[in-house]
Amino acid sequence: MNSMQIRRTAIGVAAAVLLPFSLAACSGSDSDTKAATAAAGDQAKTEASSPSEEAMTGDQPFGPACAGVPKEGAGSFDGMAKDPVATAASHNPALSTLVAAVEKAGLVDTLNNAKDITVFAPTNDAFAKIPKADLDKVLADKAALTDILTYHVVGQKLTPKQLENGTFTTLQKGTITTTGSGESYKVNGTADVVCGNVRTANADVYIIDTVLMPK
Repeated sequence: MNSMQIRRTAIGVAAAVLLPFSLAACSGSDSDTKAATAAAGDQAKTEASSPSEEAMTGDQPFGPACAGVPKEGAGSFDGMAKDPVATAASHNPALSTLVAAVEKAGLVDTLNNAKDITVFAPTNDAFAKIPKADLDKVLADKAALTDILTYHVVGQKLTPKQLENGTFTTLQKGTITTTGSGESYKVNGTADVVCGNVRTANADVYIIDTVLMPK
């Protein structure tokens, strides 16, 4: 075998040995690229589907009673946001006593037509704390009922931050005080906010567990 044949044979052997490694390396590099691309895509999806910190700490409804709000329909948070406050409250079964009182006092239009107000809305259980004889007496006295109901309304929209240590004038011309932080707030030191930061078309609503009495 001459030197030329020997050289050709050596080159052929080297090519046969190195080719599989080259293919493997290319294959590995391609797989790594695909894996990296997939990982980046998964991360982007995760970031897109996960609420941002701003959204999580934003102005969403909060409190234990919020779990009882319907998930859809007129009584849901989205549904209530489309209606003025008295109408929105009428779709929430937990506020039926309040709605009946508002109707009896003739305040439906007053509340629905008001601009940028905050309503501290007592639940049915809050009204149930009042002895029946006393409640019936108030419901029968339009002036007294109006005083009590308008005492639950502030003529501006209040954020949870403002409730941390606030004093506000009500439509009844009295004042209420609020304290708390995070998702725990009290009104006048007696009423707990059980579902706060509920939006309606013209009001922010804080549902409370005790009826407030004018001072």
